[in-house]
Amino acid sequence: MVSLALIGVLGGFITAISPCILPVLPVILVAGGAGGRVGSTMTPEEDGEAPARASLSNRARPYLVVGGLVLSFTFLTLLGATVLSALHLPQDIVRWVGIVLLALIGVAMIVPRLMEVLERPFARFQQLGSANPDNGFLLGLVLGAAYVPCVGPVLAAVSVAGATGRIGTDTVVLAVSFGLGTAVPLLAFALAGRGVAERVRAFRTRQRAIRITSGALMIALSLGLALNLPAAVQRALPDYTAAVQERLDQALHGGSTAGGCVPGADHLADCGPLPQLTGVTAWLNTPDEKPLTDEQRAGKVTLIDFYAYSCINCQRSAPGIEKLYQTYREAGLQVLGVHSPEYAFERDVDNVREGTRALGLTYPVAVDSDLATWTAFDNHYWPAHYLADAQGTLRQVSYGEGRQATLERLIRELLVEADPDVALPDPVFTSDDAGLDARTPETYLGAQRAQRFVGGELSEGTHTYSLPETQPTDTFSLDGTWSVTGESISPEGGTGRVRLAWRGKQVNLVVSGTGVLRWSVDGQQHEQMIDGVPNGVSLVEVPETSSGVLDIEADDGLELYSFTFG
Repeated sequence: MVSLALIGVLGGFITAISPCILPVLPVILVAGGAGGRVGSTMTPEEDGEAPARASLSNRARPYLVVGGLVLSFTFLTLLGATVLSALHLPQDIVRWVGIVLLALIGVAMIVPRLMEVLERPFARFQQLGSANPDNGFLLGLVLGAAYVPCVGPVLAAVSVAGATGRIGTDTVVLAVSFGLGTAVPLLAFALAGRGVAERVRAFRTRQRAIRITSGALMIALSLGLALNLPAAVQRALPDYTAAVQERLDQALHGGSTAGGCVPGADHLADCGPLPQLTGVTAWLNTPDEKPLTDEQRAGKVTLIDFYAYSCINCQRSAPGIEKLYQTYREAGLQVLGVHSPEYAFERDVDNVREGTRALGLTYPVAVDSDLATWTAFDNHYWPAHYLADAQGTLRQVSYGEGRQATLERLIRELLVEADPDVALPDPVFTSDDAGLDARTPETYLGAQRAQRFVGGELSEGTHTYSLPETQPTDTFSLDGTWSVTGESISPEGGTGRVRLAWRGKQVNLVVSGTGVLRWSVDGQQHEQMIDGVPNGVSLVEVPETSSGVLDIEADDGLELYSFTFG
């Protein structure tokens, strides 16, 4: 039980610092600092309030905002689907009520009389000695109803248990500990907002302007959530917590295998029969939305794609799966989407239909609103991919984003296995990086964290290197004599050369010391005088994702730390 609690806390913490927090982060920052007497257009001193009393209200506000958010989000994740089903209410009503109330609070921050009306039911949460309740708790409750983060292993386990009614002690421990873990970073953000407000005089003397700005921000967030605009931003950002989430998967599920398949394997195996799709509540992208028959599915290599339309990880993965379907369907590949809901509003078939259309998916989709197929596969992840041969034997399983080149290679093997005379098109993926606009990962140059050095292990000390004849993408090599420390590299006794094979839209170098840095982009020579503490130098900036080889010359006296990519 202690282990489960620790996993839950860590899962919540990671979720709250992932790209998923971006939609609500500005509101949390502003909410932490937008204090003062609600309904007043003046500062507390100007309208007669005691400064100490106003200060107490303001200092408690971040805790109220985060407490309300965590409370409502945890409750709705654990019991939302069950309660809505028992009350025969639409599964997406909570999210839309949250969005509407968020907009209403935004309007009320601009129109104080409306805020007084909204706050009356929450008077019990008023600050000690204050004549007015603070609207932080109400705002937190509303944000919790509208807040939809990226799914992680802990949240997946809690959501599925809640949706299927299998709530036990373990699930409650996970849900509560996840909420507590989420609260820590969110509270830090809210306290940071309060700290700025306390230190910047404008927050104290222009309370009405601050409230109007906060209200406009909340209205904008509600419109963005209604139009699903934050998802576009989240999809464009890499999930820098993916590696830690994968370790949480292993800790939570004990490194389980799927039918004997090792998840993420780069080779085919015999993992037993592919489980059956069961309990399907609707079909999408089929003639007249009728179920696919056994005859229609027989004799085809089959890829099962588990997804949820609001899951950011699934949104990043979906274009690649659709591309595989379009490329190989004529050669005998059948892709079947299984939409298993993460949240209550994803159980509504109309929502699934619209979400699937927005993702651009054209392959058949089985709507698994009751998670029956999810349970039959003993699945735990969004997205998840199950690959079976033409005889219906499960041959490979992978979870999460990426590995598309490996998946394509295995599909091609199974298509040839099913029909040795099949004519296959050229491969469409050359990299296993997640997404279609892959970029080189951050590349450290010091011996402690250097992972992509062509010459093998980079060790501390003074060494002489030479450039290789060929160099793989996402690597760097050295030429000349270099002094290598744990954190950086520096030319020794003259000019040193670095060759970088990169992908992305931007290449930046963190460098310090005194000397000239030279490099060439598209035949144009560039140089920059470096003199000072470590700082970022932009080497490449192009409008579209590109790739290339960058040769850099650094004078003796410069220290190079790392490359970053945009």
